[in-house]
Amino acid sequence: MNGGRESMTATTPPVPVDASVLPPYVLALKERAAYLPEAQVARVLRAYEVGAHAHRGQARKSGEPYITHPVAVAGILAELGLDAETIIAAILHDTLEDTELGRGDITAEFGEVVADLVDGVTKLDKMRFSSRQEADAESFRKMLLAMARDIRVILIKLADRLHNMRTLGAKEPSARRRIARETLEIYAPIAQRLGMNKFKAELQDLGFRALYPDRYRVISERIRAALGNRREVMSKIEHTLAARLAAEHLPARVVGRIKSAWSIYSKMRNEHKSFAQLMDVYGFRVVVDTAMSCYMALGAVHSLYKPVDRRFKDFIAIPKANGYQSLHTVLLGPFGAPIEVQVRTAEMDSVAERGVAAHWAYKTDSGPANSAQARAREWLSALADSQAHTPSSAEFIENVKIDLFPDEVYLFTPRGDILALPRNATALDFAYAVHTDVGDHAVAARVDKKLLPLRTRLESGQLVEIITAPSAVPNPAWLEFVVTGKARTAIRQYLKHLQHEDAVDFGHRMLDRALDTLGTNIDAIPAKVLDRFLEEAKLRRLEELLADIALGNRMPDQVAHHLVALRGGGRATVAPHAAEKIRITGAERGVLSFGNCCHPLPGDEIIGYLSSGKGIVVHRVECPNVAEFRKSPERCVAIEWDRDVQGDYRAELRIEVINRPGVLATVAAAIAAADSNIENVEYVERDAAAATLLFAMEVKNRKHLADVIRRVRRTGVVSGAYRYPL
Repeated sequence: MNGGRESMTATTPPVPVDASVLPPYVLALKERAAYLPEAQVARVLRAYEVGAHAHRGQARKSGEPYITHPVAVAGILAELGLDAETIIAAILHDTLEDTELGRGDITAEFGEVVADLVDGVTKLDKMRFSSRQEADAESFRKMLLAMARDIRVILIKLADRLHNMRTLGAKEPSARRRIARETLEIYAPIAQRLGMNKFKAELQDLGFRALYPDRYRVISERIRAALGNRREVMSKIEHTLAARLAAEHLPARVVGRIKSAWSIYSKMRNEHKSFAQLMDVYGFRVVVDTAMSCYMALGAVHSLYKPVDRRFKDFIAIPKANGYQSLHTVLLGPFGAPIEVQVRTAEMDSVAERGVAAHWAYKTDSGPANSAQARAREWLSALADSQAHTPSSAEFIENVKIDLFPDEVYLFTPRGDILALPRNATALDFAYAVHTDVGDHAVAARVDKKLLPLRTRLESGQLVEIITAPSAVPNPAWLEFVVTGKARTAIRQYLKHLQHEDAVDFGHRMLDRALDTLGTNIDAIPAKVLDRFLEEAKLRRLEELLADIALGNRMPDQVAHHLVALRGGGRATVAPHAAEKIRITGAERGVLSFGNCCHPLPGDEIIGYLSSGKGIVVHRVECPNVAEFRKSPERCVAIEWDRDVQGDYRAELRIEVINRPGVLATVAAAIAAADSNIENVEYVERDAAAATLLFAMEVKNRKHLADVIRRVRRTGVVSGAYRYPL
C-alpha cells in the first residue's frame, strides 16, 4: 500500500540527534535496551531519529509529540528483552500509515526484515471498504497472516495496544468503549493464546476499566477491602507452606496471588457466583527449581492440607495449548476456605508470564526457544492454512475468535498423542483436528471404547478414535454442531466445491433443455460463438455460465436464444418444440431447495421456479403460489422426480384427535411405527373435547406418507388426518 512511494530520505534527511540531549523517554528506552550490543543500540537510536523526523508536527490527543507513543511501545518490548529489529520496527510502526515515509526508505535504512514487520502491523485504512466492520476484519486478517510469517508482528501490535490502553483517557467516550471492547474480545485473548499472561491481565484490567468504569470501581474497592481483612490469614498460610517445603529440603519461593477485577467480574457473570464466593479463596504460587521438585512440592502441600477431590490438574505432563505448564491443586485450608495452589519451576513461571516472549531467541533454523513459541507456531500455521480456504474476512475472524476460547479440553488419540480443543468441541471437531481427510470421511467415534455419534461433546481425558468410511462425505448439518474454525472451514470448502459441481451439471441440463426447444443443443454451438458470449457476459469459463444458470442468476431461455442468434441468422435450424422435463433426484445440493409452503415429496407432480442466487425452488403443482409463479414463465422450469430417489423429505400432517390423556403418545407411536422421524409437534387448536395437532416429520416419498396416515387413522383416537397443506 505505502510501499510504492518514492524514497524521501535522499531529499529530506532527518537531522542527527545529539545523544547528550535525548529526551527523557528516549533515554529510558536506551536504558531498557542496554542488554543489546552497542551497535544495535545505536541502530535503535537511529530509528528514533528517523521516526521523530517522519512524525514531526504530529501530536497525540493528549497534546504530547506523537513520537512518544512508538518510543513507549518500543520500551514495552525492550522490557521483554526482544531483538533490535523488533524494537526498531516498533518505533517505526505508524510511519507507513501516518507519514510520508515509504517502505523503500525503511528497507534502505534498516533492512527488509524491519520493513516486513512494520508493514505487517500497518492497518489498511488507506484502502476502500464497504463498512468499518469489513475494514477492521481485513486489517485484522492481514495482521494475523503477517504474524503467521513472523510472530514478532503480534508482539509489536500487543505492545501498541497496551500503550494505547494505558493512555486511553484522551479519547472520546465512544472511541474509548469501542477500543476497550475490541481489546477484551480480540487482543487480550490473543495474548492469552500466546501464553503472555502478564500482557493479558493488564489488557483485561484496562479494558474493563474503560468499558464499565462503575463496575470496575465497585469491584476494585471490594477487592481492596477484602484483602485488608484477610492479610493476616494469607500471611499465616504462606508462612506454613514455606515452612513445610523447607522441612522437606525443597528450595521454594511462595507468593500469594490476588484475583483481578476482570476475572472476578467474568466469573460472577458467567458462573453466576457472588463476590463473596469468589473472594473466599486463597491463592498461592510455589516456584521450585526442577520439574521433579514440582511433584515433590505437591506431595508436601497435600500432606499439610487435605486436597479437594477432582480439583487437581497436571499441566506439566499435559501443557495447555499456549505452552503453559504448572501443577494446579485445591486444598481445604485451616479456616475452612479453599486454597488454590500452583506449583511450577522458575522457567515455567517465566513462560507463564511472558509466553512467546520469554527468553526471546528468534531462531528460524534451530526452532523456537520455548514451549509457548512452539505451540504458537503450530496455531499460526493452522491459521494461515485456514485463511487460504476462507475468502471472507469476516468468516475468517469468526473462526479465529472460536479458536481463542480460553477453556480447553485435552483428548487422547489411540496412539497416545494429546490434542487440545475448545470447550464444547465434538467428536467431529476432533476428527478434523487429526486431519482434514479424517474429518471428511468420518461416520462415528469410539469415545473410551464406546461407539458414539459425531455430534457427541467431548470431555478432558477421553480417548477418542474416529471411524471413517471411504464413501462418507461432509454433510451441511455438520455446520450446526462443530465449534472449531478448522472443521467449519473444511466443511464449507467441501460443500462449496460440491455445490459448484452440482450447479454446473444442472445448469448444463437446463441450457440443453432450453436449446432443445429451439431445435439445437449445446454441442451444436460453435466454440467461437460460446467464447464470444462468455466475453460479452464477462465470464471466464463455460462452467461459470452453467453455474449461473442453475443458481437463477441467468435465465436459460434467454441464454439459449442469445447463443442461437450469435450463431447466425437468429433462427433455430429445426422448428421449436416442447422439450422433455428435467429429472431431479433431490440430491442436487446447493442448487435445489424445497418450498416450505407445500413440502413437495417424491411422487408428487412438481414444478421448479428459478430464484436468483438460490437456484431452483421446487413446489407441488397444486401449491397455491404456483399461479403467481406462472406470471413469470421464463423463471418456471419443467421438472419431474427421477425413478430412484433416495433420502428423507419434510412433510406435515394435520391431525384432529379426541382430547384425552395419552393421545399424543399414541399418535407419535403410530408415526414412529411407520419408520418416520418426528421433527416437531404443536397444538393448533385445543378445547375440552378435541384438539388439532400439527406434526412435522421426515418421510421418503408420497407412498411412505400415505402409509403414515393409514397407521395414524387406525389408532382409534383420531377423527381426521390430512397432509398439510392440502
